[in-house]
Amino acid sequence: MNLIHPTVVISTLIFLLLLLGYIGVPLWVWSVYLAALLVFFQTPIWIWVIFGAIACIFNIPILRQKLITSPLIKAIKALNLLPKISDTERAAIEAGNVWVDGEFFSGKPDFQRINQEPYPQVTPELQAFLDGPVEQVCRMVSDWEIYRRKDLPPEVWDYLKKERFLGMMIPEEYGGLGFSNFAYSNVMTKLASRSFTHIATVGVTNSLGPAKLLLRYGTQEQKNYYLPRLARGEEIPCFALTEPTAGSDAASIKSEGIVFRGEDGKLYLRLNWKKRYITLAAIATLLGLAFKLRDPENYLGKGKEVGITCVLIPTDTPGVSMGRRHDPMGVPFYNSPTEGHNVVVSVDQIIGGVEQAGNGWKMLMQTLAAGRGISFPASCTGVAKLVARVTGAYAVVRQQFGLSIGRFEGVEEPLARIGGLTYLMEAVRNYTCGAVDQGEQPAVISAIAKYSLTELSRKIINDGMDIMGGAGICRGPRNLLANIYTATPISITVEGANILTRTLMIFGQGAIRCHPYIYQEITALDQSDVTAFDQAFWHHLGLTVRNTFRALILSIFRGYFAHSPVPGATAKYYRKLEWASATFALLTDITIFSFGGTLKRREKLTGRFADILTWMYLATATLRRFEAEGRKPEDLPFVHWVMQYAFAQIQSAFEGIFQNLSVPVLGTLFAGPVSWWWRLNPIGSLPNDKLGSEVARKLQTPGQIRDRLTAGIYIPTSSEEALGRLEKAFILLSQAEPLLKKLKNASHTEKLPQQKPDELIAAALQAGVISNKEVELICEAEFARNDAIQVDSFTLEEYLQGSQESKGRGQMAEGRR
Repeated sequence: MNLIHPTVVISTLIFLLLLLGYIGVPLWVWSVYLAALLVFFQTPIWIWVIFGAIACIFNIPILRQKLITSPLIKAIKALNLLPKISDTERAAIEAGNVWVDGEFFSGKPDFQRINQEPYPQVTPELQAFLDGPVEQVCRMVSDWEIYRRKDLPPEVWDYLKKERFLGMMIPEEYGGLGFSNFAYSNVMTKLASRSFTHIATVGVTNSLGPAKLLLRYGTQEQKNYYLPRLARGEEIPCFALTEPTAGSDAASIKSEGIVFRGEDGKLYLRLNWKKRYITLAAIATLLGLAFKLRDPENYLGKGKEVGITCVLIPTDTPGVSMGRRHDPMGVPFYNSPTEGHNVVVSVDQIIGGVEQAGNGWKMLMQTLAAGRGISFPASCTGVAKLVARVTGAYAVVRQQFGLSIGRFEGVEEPLARIGGLTYLMEAVRNYTCGAVDQGEQPAVISAIAKYSLTELSRKIINDGMDIMGGAGICRGPRNLLANIYTATPISITVEGANILTRTLMIFGQGAIRCHPYIYQEITALDQSDVTAFDQAFWHHLGLTVRNTFRALILSIFRGYFAHSPVPGATAKYYRKLEWASATFALLTDITIFSFGGTLKRREKLTGRFADILTWMYLATATLRRFEAEGRKPEDLPFVHWVMQYAFAQIQSAFEGIFQNLSVPVLGTLFAGPVSWWWRLNPIGSLPNDKLGSEVARKLQTPGQIRDRLTAGIYIPTSSEEALGRLEKAFILLSQAEPLLKKLKNASHTEKLPQQKPDELIAAALQAGVISNKEVELICEAEFARNDAIQVDSFTLEEYLQGSQESKGRGQMAEGRR
């Protein structure tokens, strides 16, 4: 009888080790595997006794909890090995829920499930609203006129109110339009392509403001009274949270309200506040206010320090100070300070009534958990589509050295970024809206959407301004980008400044909220619940072991053994995302266990983790869009460009972590061999020049691909409008291009003289190379080109007159109330 060769057995055991680790098996399976090793190596009985005792301790929960977990809890508390969270942090972490973000922290994302998440489509009813009222309000006033007036014209205000733009998200039963988040997002996308003032005006009334809070928390009496008035525009709302000393730090709010009993025996609030950066405050009639509520006599039965509370205050209440304006980058939307001095309102004005007193921070965090991912991502996507439309056309229309500037590689490079990132942003906008409309409140994903799309729009508008050159910096009715460029820092700053969002919210809070076990462990520690901690911790340890094996094996084979839910050209990207997720999850565990409670102060490190998580989500949304839209082959250049760009960002963030993970022993390992291996075997690199050229050409080619990429924005048809004029020249020149090539070819074959095409028209007509009709087209195209590249200029009197008119209109702001 032949015995099995030891080499075969050892190879089998090694293979089983890798397989079990890659799959991630329970502890008892590992115990069986170790027992098999003991059998193979014929270990003595005393080792079996020790092994049996250890195996029993680890596999029997009662023994494990008493002998291992309880001492472990004491050590973790003493060494501060897990982050501690404050009450305000806990409210933010518990706001909303975990969606696909949890998949990335698992290290093994289920892309089958991810690709089944809803991807919304524009309904006929929504399209009718976009083509009707939204088109009309865009047509009524240009961005330049709004800037000159420092306000929307009165007729636009009236139209917004009449068509319920200020109540899009309010249900029909209260007189609103009852729009979904996706429908609202589409409206904001189109408005953003016309003017930032449009979206600032409409956005605050539909996003974080009294209406949203009333819908979710208001009493029925409050809803019945205020919501119809808000829907009709009879009330202009604002919401005041930020203060000079309190932005993201809610605990620093100084605005105060004190409960007292009036002479009539009823309970009232005496409020004092000083707020700033409040959109619409100067003209608002209804003020939502966040403040700290104190109840010295405990009239409400909630103690003396009730906590942050939200209240509704009519702005004509004595003591309310309104009417002043900030000047945010010269963008003429109403953004204002407000103060209140001994303002008295009934406790019935607390949003949600007395029952919700003290729940204000939780209310705001839960509302932001979904809302942050809707308004600004929509606005920034509208901007991106406009820039893509404008620069693609301008790159054809504008010539230098006898060629359209889009033919130069230096211009192709930013055009490729504009095209690729615009495709990505629309994917993220749609995917995120679909989740929220299905009832998800993905706080971390919303933060990712807000942060990433505002940053990408900044990159896009910078590229657009570079391409436009002098035509981009000379302001006037012909300029399509300057005002957007000026307004861009606003979206970066509001609803959570981007630096804070990246370094704290996306990963700092996201790791706690989205990780399968960390929040359970922290909660169990706080409650000294040994059983709950035991269950979470050992499952967590098993997850870390599995992700160690997965990260190692997927790295060696470049993700080859990972699963893809689809075949074809995009399958490799799903596999790479699994590789990235496994590595990300492993590093997350190493970092949290290494730094514990001090991790929140290591913002450079958490920022890099946030970058990886962000780009994994952006890449996933891009793949989801490609699938949802029918895997169109003509879209593949955009998909390839985005995915390669995304993996390059992930690669850069990983390298930054490896070089800066200051952990004893492990830090040296990661900065040395691991970092070397990662550069040798990178997860991704930037798109190559050939792919970039292909994307850039699609932006410069009239047709379905360009139209779909920029669908949903306002495109005027009149050549009196700047974009309409540019589009006309672009189309005519595209039609005339074959004729100009015909002239060049005739010149090369000596049928015509060696001259520039525009100097050969008469000779070409006489030689029969082109017809009269073709001559007309060439001349019309050249005339349109010359018209489209002109920039605005003003007489000194016109320039000064515009300044005086703006000042005069600014003094009339009170009339908008």
